[in-house]
Amino acid sequence: MKTGRIKNIIAAALVCALTSTSAHAQVTIDVAKITCEQYVLYKIVSPEKIAIWLSGYYNAKRSNTIISPQALEGNASKVKEYCRANPAVPVMQAVGAVVSMEK
Repeated sequence: MKTGRIKNIIAAALVCALTSTSAHAQVTIDVAKITCEQYVLYKIVSPEKIAIWLSGYYNAKRSNTIISPQALEGNASKVKEYCRANPAVPVMQAVGAVVSMEK
């Protein structure tokens, strides 16, 4: 599959994941307050949606515009594993811990 097509698929998936066409009231979530327990047990939204948001957040901080679907999945799995062992930790802290373990 060509790189351009992969980027289009990822962009479309992000748009679908982050928008809603239902008539529900708009809800906002402070990602910094999501705990690992809430993350792995789907208590807020699916972990995949949170992982996509977190990936965008941390890549933007590094001015990185390149996305690797395989790396996104791998990192999300590592964060889930860490979160299962540390349910009270905020998920953003878990991401920091996982990243620091890789260095």
